[in-house]
Amino acid sequence: MNSIGQLVTLATFGSVWAVLSVGHNLADHVIGQTDHQAGNKAAPSPAEVADGVSPRRGWGACLAHVAQYHVVMAVILGLAWAVLPLQLSWPGLVAGLAVSVLTHAFFDRRWPVRWLLEHIGSKGFAELKTAGMNGMYLADQALHQTALLVSALLIAVV
Repeated sequence: MNSIGQLVTLATFGSVWAVLSVGHNLADHVIGQTDHQAGNKAAPSPAEVADGVSPRRGWGACLAHVAQYHVVMAVILGLAWAVLPLQLSWPGLVAGLAVSVLTHAFFDRRWPVRWLLEHIGSKGFAELKTAGMNGMYLADQALHQTALLVSALLIAVV
């Protein structure tokens, strides 16, 4: 790849990552999730499963949120592509959005985030809910942003 091609790839990556980050905040906090979806998208607790609740409970709300979220993301990304000279490909978009869909649905079940925090020595952070801080929420958002970084890389280079 020549210097111009490298600059185009870097500019595309930076632009796409910025658009995905803004789209994420809009879709996850404003117009990509209903109260019902937010309150019901997580897996039941281990205690609820032990009491006979299906571990599949919540998947409907989770998938509805993920679909609504990605409609918002696609619109935001489409608007940016329409007005900016971005070098995007359909395979790259499909790959990047597929990573986003899969990781978003996985993390929003909440148990993977809790499991990760507990297994890296951050159980206390997972339980943090004081002074306006919520460890699970902060970890969830960090994981979503990391997944969006991977999505932006795929979109820019595939």
